[in-house]
Amino acid sequence: MTMTTLLSPRFGAIPFTEEDVVSMPDGLLGFPDFTRYLILQHRDGSPFRWLQCLDEPTLAFLIVDPSHYVSEYAPTLSDEAQASLELDAESPVLVYTIVTIPRGMPEKMTINLAGPIVINGANRKASQLVIDDPQYSVRHSVFDSARVAA
Repeated sequence: MTMTTLLSPRFGAIPFTEEDVVSMPDGLLGFPDFTRYLILQHRDGSPFRWLQCLDEPTLAFLIVDPSHYVSEYAPTLSDEAQASLELDAESPVLVYTIVTIPRGMPEKMTINLAGPIVINGANRKASQLVIDDPQYSVRHSVFDSARVAA
């Protein structure tokens, strides 16, 4: 197992192995040429992670497991998406959504429920899906839903 180091302007030196790499053959929406990522812990105890691009070290996205904020979140994966990710009944599946926090306004945080990132935990293959379902918004307000759920 060969250790490599990524120099990220946000996180400094990040050691990793090929087994740590999440491969996104189609990239993220708007970033089709960037296909290799690491998932980094934001800090101990935090639900947040960073999706750090290996192809462009200046590119990192804040992500979260959407069930942390929307317990009933369960988008249906198409047969095509399942085949693309090589998912079967035994595959561990990880789901993340991209988080947007307007500068200086954490109370306005949103998550993209219409564009989840789905990862096959066994082979580390991932895809950002487009969920065409009106109940899932691109800018789902986290704190409004928390107040409604309370």
